[in-house]
Amino acid sequence: MSSDDVAAIAAAITWPDRDVAQAARDRWGALDKASGSLGRLEDLGTWWAAATGECPPQAPKRPVLVLFAGDHGIAQTARTSQFDSETTARMVRDLAQGRAAANAIANRVGARLRIADVSVEAEPDYVDDVDPSITRYRVRRSSGSIDREDAMTPAETREAFAAGVHLADAEVDAGADLLIIGDVGIGNTTPAAAIIGLYAPADVVSVVGRGTGIDDAAWMRKCAAVRDAMRRGREFKGEPLDLLSAIGSPDFAAMLGFLLQAAARRTPVILDGVAPTAVALLAHRIAFRAREWWLAGHLSPEPGHTAALQRLDLMPVFDLQMRHGEGTGALLAIPVIGAAADALRELATFTAQDPIPPGGAEVREGRS
Repeated sequence: MSSDDVAAIAAAITWPDRDVAQAARDRWGALDKASGSLGRLEDLGTWWAAATGECPPQAPKRPVLVLFAGDHGIAQTARTSQFDSETTARMVRDLAQGRAAANAIANRVGARLRIADVSVEAEPDYVDDVDPSITRYRVRRSSGSIDREDAMTPAETREAFAAGVHLADAEVDAGADLLIIGDVGIGNTTPAAAIIGLYAPADVVSVVGRGTGIDDAAWMRKCAAVRDAMRRGREFKGEPLDLLSAIGSPDFAAMLGFLLQAAARRTPVILDGVAPTAVALLAHRIAFRAREWWLAGHLSPEPGHTAALQRLDLMPVFDLQMRHGEGTGALLAIPVIGAAADALRELATFTAQDPIPPGGAEVREGRS
């Protein structure tokens, strides 16, 4: 996929329906309740109505979680994680067999789950006995150690980006009305921190977290790795794809293509944790309207996540101190969106002919 193709995707991204958003705000004001009494639920309902182009909207009917899996060489060379790369392959197999946290939550909230191994450090046939389609979009095994070498070649970056575009198209064409983006992979918080540090912008210490629960020594090694990666990536800030080649990873490049194409296809996306949100910073740099199609599902304890969300001006739906990944936090936002849609659609409306109930005059006088 060429730079012209990326530019074409960016140019195709338009705003969610502003007329529908205004209709939703007007409808919230006409419902039989105190103005603003449902708090952020009203904002979420308005966002969902604008994204779906319908007021009042229906609740999500076909949500799909797409997980991008990949390993990161920095985790092994700089020892920034307490787990080795074999863990990622095991996590992917657990997900494919329906035995992971994301499976349990997805089943509860009615979401379908799809896994794309873009760069897991494992033999290509490691999931053939479970689901061979998982490795369909594999670009390479792991990524380079970004503190000292490029994560991948420019050709691999373009291939991974194209995979993300294809995945977004496939799910939208199959009827998905809400996409959830998540990640699976050991070491992914290190490139995420480097990207956030450059684009937030923020200093190293303020964006590097504990990841999988590393100790102080590993945290200091991680800070050094992020510092060196940021130094290597600084010259590419104006070119997000080149930046990913230098200090990203194939799974990050695929997430970038996915986020941009979903927005181009006018399909809302819930962001999960720090890695997808770091990629969202890059997508925002390419196409600023794309942000209007995203919702931050939750806030993770990773400090870089807070910095990235602030930069994007996105407010998370939850703060449950979740740092598991796999889209688990974002999945929990689906019922909240559904509740917002139901409230906007089903609550009684107030008209001037309605009798005012005892104690209701003061409330109704303040309505818009």
